[in-house]
Amino acid sequence: QAIEPLVKRSKSNEDGASTFTTPQGQVLPSCLEKYWRRRHDFFHKYDEGIQIDEIGWYSVTHEVIAEDTAARVAQLYSPTAQSSEEMDFGRLCVVDAFCGVGGNAIKFATWCEHVIAIDIDPVRLEMARHNAQVYGVADRIEFILGDFYELAPMLKADVVYLSPPWGGVSYIDAPVFDLDSLPFHTASEWLDRARLISQNIVYYLPRNCDPHELAGMYPNASCNVELNYIDGYLRAITTYYGELAGYGSDGARTLAL
Repeated sequence: QAIEPLVKRSKSNEDGASTFTTPQGQVLPSCLEKYWRRRHDFFHKYDEGIQIDEIGWYSVTHEVIAEDTAARVAQLYSPTAQSSEEMDFGRLCVVDAFCGVGGNAIKFATWCEHVIAIDIDPVRLEMARHNAQVYGVADRIEFILGDFYELAPMLKADVVYLSPPWGGVSYIDAPVFDLDSLPFHTASEWLDRARLISQNIVYYLPRNCDPHELAGMYPNASCNVELNYIDGYLRAITTYYGELAGYGSDGARTLAL
């Protein structure tokens, strides 16, 4: 069994909060150490130079969920493909509206021909570009710096993937996550913006959302609300709208790391 590398802990920083320093020299708040210790769950190539900023540590999707989502989206073009190696890429284009450090965009690029990865933060967008190069898929990703809400009317794609900011790690404290509490715009407003591009939408949201609310955000559209379990632990909820609702499974998804 591999020995976990040691981290250097400090009692406080300038703001009075405790920190730790990773073996790579990144100084992070102590509250993020649990995410760092699961770093290979987010990027199995982490040790090959993956870059993640402070926000990225708690917002990046678990790699096994990102892979599962990308595989389901790819069924729109190639319903029988069981792995990315079997894919005939065709013309499937996916918009990752909030790409962050690139976890989902990388997996979409593994399964699909073209990915439009958008983020409003230039540093995080460059990290996503770098991480895509580590995975060898940067040539299939178009990186755009900007606000998805403003860019949406000008975009064309087959699928839109939405994973807007959840408002920090405190989202889990609520018994039921308030979909109107998302930063900048409500969950419905983000969804309406995505509908300008395609009816095929994937919405990734906190595990404490009300599935009935998610289903009701897109009236008269096919919808499949999927509970994403990893090793028996509920991590998030992914909702598929449009044609995507007809693929995959019903209800809970149990994935293994």
